Amino acid sequence: MGSKWSWKIAKLADIDVYVHATFFILIGWIALRYWLIEGNIAAVFNGVAFILALFGCVVLHELGHALTARRYGIGTRDIMLLPIGGVASLEGMPEDPKQEIAVALAGPAVNVLIVCVVWLILGVTENITDVTELSLTHGSFLERLMMLNIFLAVFNLIPAFPMDGGRVLRALLAMTMNSTRATHTAGNIGQFIALGLGFLGLLYNPFLILISLFVWIGASAEMEMATIKSSLSGITVGQAMVKDFQTLNPDDQLARAVELTLSGSQKDFPVLANRQIVGFITQTQLLKGLQTEGDQTHVVTWMQDNIEVIDYHEELEKVLQHLESSETRILAVTRNGEFAGLINLDNIMELVKIQTALQDNSHQKSGNIKF
Repeated sequence: MGSKWSWKIAKLADIDVYVHATFFILIGWIALRYWLIEGNIAAVFNGVAFILALFGCVVLHELGHALTARRYGIGTRDIMLLPIGGVASLEGMPEDPKQEIAVALAGPAVNVLIVCVVWLILGVTENITDVTELSLTHGSFLERLMMLNIFLAVFNLIPAFPMDGGRVLRALLAMTMNSTRATHTAGNIGQFIALGLGFLGLLYNPFLILISLFVWIGASAEMEMATIKSSLSGITVGQAMVKDFQTLNPDDQLARAVELTLSGSQKDFPVLANRQIVGFITQTQLLKGLQTEGDQTHVVTWMQDNIEVIDYHEELEKVLQHLESSETRILAVTRNGEFAGLINLDNIMELVKIQTALQDNSHQKSGNIKF
């Protein structure tokens, strides 16, 4: 799906590849650096070509994750290229730790494969520089590309969750403890390593500071998501859906939606005809309709009629994953084939806060010693 500041550049194995706007800052910086050092267009072209080749390897790395995940029935929304690397937005991770390890190691394995292929090409086409003299910055185009793929494979195996090595660590921990605890343990280790990378960045290379921030934020997000999943475990849609709500008729004017919005806290309204749901009108659609045609136009003109329906007994955790991976913000809930309520991301997150507070209270009570 990408984002507002990204553009689709390719589609590989039915997976869209996007480049973020900030990626072009890196390209510009590389071009300027080579121009200032070499002072000619050929050097600039070679520098930019090398960084594009490197990020081509990054795309293949992420594609390795995506295709291995697909083998276990998990889709990938897209691959995003950023200045610090690439991100494959998987729709989930396998529940089986062994499968999670396979998905995590698939990326570095692709880099190792690239190294082997480049090594063979170098052996056939030219004399290879002595191994002791190879580095990330010196050597021919292919030699440097090979060395950087070795670096990518090794660097990604650092056990800093949510990097590849951190995911392997989390999966190994999940073999001996529950998933939530494993995620938090791996996340804390990842954040500790992130602090170390940040410190090294201050001393040697500022780029490591960006990496450390990425690891810290990623670990925090993964731990938060694990907490959310734990809070929703065993809860069904019927327990969390909105049951007390106002409805609209297709022939109602937008003025009626404004009246209901101002008289309560409801922002999204189901539209019913003959007691059957035919659409939704969200706050965004309402505001757009008011701005474009005023409050006298009819609801049917601005309602969203591509309704997504879920069953009353569906697991809430799966619904959350669906809402996060799609552009839909509200779902209709049916029970025995009849419209029973509605549920959206805001409603689920409110439930998470309540469940987390109850769990914290339970933990505090169990930790108290009574005399």
